[in-house]
Amino acid sequence: MEKIKERFLKAYSNLPDIIRGEILVVVDDKTYSWNSAYFEIKNNSKIGEVILKTLDELDII
Repeated sequence: MEKIKERFLKAYSNLPDIIRGEILVVVDDKTYSWNSAYFEIKNNSKIGEVILKTLDELDII
């Protein structure tokens, strides 16, 4: 999971600020922007893990 987290953080850091507010993924009928996903992932929350797994499965990162 750490490799996926590293890939996400690298992609996030290279995004322009305007893009970070756009929807990145939908998990359990709730939308997450790059910013909200970053918050969840950095705080090591359960939903952060689900977001990372979903992004990896969809080959987004």
